[in-house]
This record gives sequence, structure tokens and C-alpha cells, in this order.
Amino acid sequence: MSMFRRQGDRYAAIFAVDEVRVLRKVASEVVGLLTDGFDHGDPVVGRLFPEVYPDDAAGSAEFRRYTEGDLKTAKIDQAGAILAALPDGEAGGEVRLDAEAAEAWLRALNDARLAMGVRLEIKDGTDLGEELDDAVAEDPTSSRVFQLSVYAYLGYLQESLLNALID
Repeated sequence: MSMFRRQGDRYAAIFAVDEVRVLRKVASEVVGLLTDGFDHGDPVVGRLFPEVYPDDAAGSAEFRRYTEGDLKTAKIDQAGAILAALPDGEAGGEVRLDAEAAEAWLRALNDARLAMGVRLEIKDGTDLGEELDDAVAEDPTSSRVFQLSVYAYLGYLQESLLNALID
């Protein structure tokens, strides 16, 4: 698995082909969710754009009217930063990020993990290792095993990049 490291004023990691594919798919799905699939009834959208005033629907709607477009654009741009930095085509390779791109990656990885967490029903107290072990025991070839593995990988990558940034 790739791990980010600081190289001067850049943050670099070498990604295998499969890692590039996964990151490309995850970032593309976030963009799709925020464009074609944007639906306030979707719990993932609710998690990415929570109600600011849960007890005041009118106040929340007013706040959303003024902020949602910019927030959505920022989230799309952040997922786009992942897509833009990944090696082209079907190859692995090195990704080098400046500080601004690294911060965009962190936010985009967080959004992807939030979205996946909702779909996978991950809660604050969920033991991810136990959840993955249970899924493997039930059916090691299931899509849940793959999705939990991707969720864990994104967390590892996010932590790696954060550690590189604070070094």
C-alpha cells in the first residue's frame, strides 16, 4: 500500500495500478453523487451536507440556499484534485502534491469515507477490523468485503497524508 512522505515542499506516494483504479473510481463516484445523483433524500447527501439547524427547517433551507452551491463545487473540485493527480491511463506511478493539493486530497478522502460509511452503516463505535472479519467469514468474495477494504484503505491513505503534512 502506498504511503505519503514529505519531499521538501511536496508530498509524494507511489501507487500501484490497483490503487490508482480504486482512487479513480471512488473520486469519480463522489463527483457523480454531487452532480447527476445529487438528491437531498439520499442519506449520503445528508451526511455530506448536514442540516445546520436541525430544529429549524426554514433556517436550514435558507442557509443551504446561500452555501450549498459553493460547498458542492468545492467538494467536486477536491475529488477532481485526486483525479488530476493520479497517473494517466491504466498505470501506477508516483503522485506528488503541493500543500494545496494535499489539503484537497484530505478533504476529498474524508468525503469519500463519509459517503462509504453511510452506505456501509459504519457508526462511531464500529470496530472496522471486526466488521471486516465478520464479512469475510460470511462471504469472502462479497462486495461488502471489497467495500470495507476500500473504506479501510482510504482511512490509511488519509492518515498517511495527514502525518506527512504535520511532519
